[in-house]
Amino acid sequence: MEPRNFDGDADRPRSAGATQTGRVLVIGPYLRVRAGSADVQSVTHALRDTEARLDEAAGLARAIDLIIADAIVAPVSQIRPATYIGKGKVEEIAGLIKTLEVELVVMDCALSPIQQRNLEKEWHAKVLDRTGLILEIFGRRAKTREGSLQVELAHLNYQRSRLVRSWTHLERQRGGFGFMGGPGETQIEADRRLIQERISKLESELKKVQATRRLHRAGRQRVPYRVVALVGYTNAGKSTLFNRLTRADVQAADMLFATLDPTLRALNLPHGGKAMLSDTVGFISNLPTQLVAAFRATLEEVLEADVILHVRDISHEDAEAQQSDVDAVLRQLGINPDDSGRIIEVWNKIDRFDPEQREELLNIAARRPEDHPAMLVSAVSGEGVDALLAAIEQRLAAKRTTLDLSIDAADGAGISWLHRNAEVLSKELHDGRFDMTVRVDETKRDIVVNRFDAVPHLPA
Repeated sequence: MEPRNFDGDADRPRSAGATQTGRVLVIGPYLRVRAGSADVQSVTHALRDTEARLDEAAGLARAIDLIIADAIVAPVSQIRPATYIGKGKVEEIAGLIKTLEVELVVMDCALSPIQQRNLEKEWHAKVLDRTGLILEIFGRRAKTREGSLQVELAHLNYQRSRLVRSWTHLERQRGGFGFMGGPGETQIEADRRLIQERISKLESELKKVQATRRLHRAGRQRVPYRVVALVGYTNAGKSTLFNRLTRADVQAADMLFATLDPTLRALNLPHGGKAMLSDTVGFISNLPTQLVAAFRATLEEVLEADVILHVRDISHEDAEAQQSDVDAVLRQLGINPDDSGRIIEVWNKIDRFDPEQREELLNIAARRPEDHPAMLVSAVSGEGVDALLAAIEQRLAAKRTTLDLSIDAADGAGISWLHRNAEVLSKELHDGRFDMTVRVDETKRDIVVNRFDAVPHLPA
């Protein structure tokens, strides 16, 4: 989608479905970055291509099947407390809304309740900011009980500050906890009390969910399965890579936030070992703080992971800015994105490059420091996946001890224990005894040494 600066003079073509209801206008009210600006937010936005930002906003709208009448850029030199954009722009856009018969306006920014209310009064249309739009997507995509609770909690915390009685022109009763309907006709104070009661109940239920998750993690820790977590910008190809690595059938689509609920599957490593691979919700620029807080229980899988795969769509024009956004969310979670011993950077979608471009990518990756490698893969074709699995295995092995031991072939209980609690690298039968090389966690090292007279493995 090609962005257009809106100056009120350009001729604007009507879409074929101009009379269709539910039409949406997407507006990119992006701050102009002044030369020499030291503002962190401005500098971060400067990394992003305007066209890519607007296209992402339109993609978010399409993710919940909204019909986009138009998408425009409305440059902002200074944020106005009352309406975010200037009065002249508000009036110009009001005319465009009337011409295009728009019912919903998506502002690709974070609006205060007052700004949202004032714009709705001026435009006589429902206004949704970036936070509200992302929450709406999450509300439709959450399938598990936990995901639904987390999304509803984030919805209500956002909605609580936006209870006003000035949206009467919409005259529609809100359904569920979404934003596409009107606010309803109940009294504000009664609404606030009911919302607070519901929030308290949700927080209580989520505490039980977190307790259950801790029990599940404790159960996994009793077996020698390490956890590998996928993180990355939404639509970077995490779910496609997850399916490729685990032969699973998790939904994977060319769509923002196609996957929301976390998924765990067994990951078979090259030398027979196993790990658990976790697919998590995708990150996005300006991810609402309500969602980071609400999904903290889900993202605990990332916090507890032994290895984190940062999957990047290396073919995207904003790949560098997307990396910065993911790094920012990881820091919010208390994870150091520069921890090379734990994080592996995966450059996905190399199948989109021609041979010359791919060779250039390989050269760039080769020049990276040894402790910060980049793994080039195509989740679609499978190219580079074997090397990625080897890198995962190597990282996991660095945190484990390799031991040699000899055990009587008749000791079925001991052999079974080793297979359950260690990674068996080799096993050969000689004169009624199994000579074995195993890899174990530090927590089980002493048990194996004492029970089986194991000694440190010496490479051949």
